[in-house]
Amino acid sequence: MPDHDRIEGAAKNLGGNVKEAAGKVTGDEKLKAEGRADQVEGKVQNAVGGAKDALRDASKH
Repeated sequence: MPDHDRIEGAAKNLGGNVKEAAGKVTGDEKLKAEGRADQVEGKVQNAVGGAKDALRDASKH
């Protein structure tokens, strides 16, 4: 099972995409910026989860 951080990071990234798109549609620059920030945060969190998964898998061998 993937690490919790990977799942949460992917969800945050997706939410950021939606928020950024909503900001583009409404012309809300603040919402667009928040969406981009959420995407970056989600990608970092996903990467941390991936590293945890790799370490866990390596320790099994």
